Amino acid sequence: MTPRITIDEAGKHAGETVQIAGWLYNLRRSGKIAFPILRDGHGLMQCVAVKSSLPEELFETVKNLTQESSIIVTGKVRAEQRAPGGYEMDLEGLEVVQRVTEADPYPITPKDHGTEFLMDHRHLWLRSQRQHAIIRVRHAVIKAVRDYFDSHGFTLVDTPIFTPAACEGTTTLFEVDYFDDNKAYLTQSGQLYNEATAMAFGKTYCFGPTFRAEKSKTRRHLTEFWMVEPEMAYAGLEDVKRVAEEMLVYIVGHVLETRAEELKRLERDVAKLEAIQAPFARMSYDEAIRILQAKGSEIQWGSDFGGADETLLTEDQKGPLMVDRFPASFKAFYFEPAPDNPDVVLGVDVLAPEGYGEIIGGGQRIYDLDLLLKRIEDHKLPKEAFDWYIDLRKYGAVPHGGFGMGIERCVAWICGLEHIRETIAFPRMLYRLRP
Repeated sequence: MTPRITIDEAGKHAGETVQIAGWLYNLRRSGKIAFPILRDGHGLMQCVAVKSSLPEELFETVKNLTQESSIIVTGKVRAEQRAPGGYEMDLEGLEVVQRVTEADPYPITPKDHGTEFLMDHRHLWLRSQRQHAIIRVRHAVIKAVRDYFDSHGFTLVDTPIFTPAACEGTTTLFEVDYFDDNKAYLTQSGQLYNEATAMAFGKTYCFGPTFRAEKSKTRRHLTEFWMVEPEMAYAGLEDVKRVAEEMLVYIVGHVLETRAEELKRLERDVAKLEAIQAPFARMSYDEAIRILQAKGSEIQWGSDFGGADETLLTEDQKGPLMVDRFPASFKAFYFEPAPDNPDVVLGVDVLAPEGYGEIIGGGQRIYDLDLLLKRIEDHKLPKEAFDWYIDLRKYGAVPHGGFGMGIERCVAWICGLEHIRETIAFPRMLYRLRP
């Protein structure tokens, strides 16, 4: 039987007759020769169909193929430096699995399409080479994240998507009906549960979808996104910074090593990624406010950074910037106050360079029972919803900390994308719930 291979395996089968199953990506014709280009999810393969070498019916079938028809091709693989991937196939046979009709042609063509049209056809747009490259970079980012934590003593512990209470305030929650007229919420973060698992396993992480009901239309926001969140017992702010720095350097290095072709296709300036090395620049919130005001920003102490502020702070940086010791007034209830100034907390944001803004947020958690109860009261949160979380401060409480990193923001930065919507297969945004 003729072996079936994928396009990225072609180099192992030079000189052999093989089968490849895929879809017609493009077709060029030149008199008595046709050049169907096949894609199979692993690459592109140009096939060469010569009329004099094929039955007339087969050549006519090849010549009249339509874009995105599903086909299985048979032929001999040979080296060709000018071809995508370095190999071509001399076509010997072709089976049409499903032919796209000319009456209902494939809707995405080489001409320019508007963003809304492409997003409405996202299920098909994913087949394009640009989108394919982005999703493969995303895959590499996720693999690097898991490899980093798995090789540094962290245990993966999954956390709930249905939660009984907010993690970071109630204004950005999606409420859903639960059984017996109870209300539940889609998780904003797995962090509170991570704190419980860190007390059991020492170092843990969760990795899954999170949901924010912010009515935001910026290029940095999705309503559903994926986040990795490590948590460490017996850890402080400096431990959090170190792990965040190590992880980002590892991710970028892995993508550069394994996705060079995809970055090239995206026209990414890899020199900027190659410059991502430890140590990252660090500054306090106080320093950041002074720098922003010197650059003309009207921000005042006590205000959180906006996107423009984050861009100003990083415009002179080659790598990520760590900003710590934020005002307690706009940070979540669980942040540990600084011992020398209770008005600021031991939290850190990691801002990506090139205007991509915050990609990591985290810090040290409160572990004193009385202080935690006070902060829950100050934030007007229902104490009964946090009874299990409060227990963690009664039974063997220790200093601990962690962070969260949004995968989509990280991918947007590494790929050099203008908008976050391309970083996930089916983005969910304020006005986008389909397909």
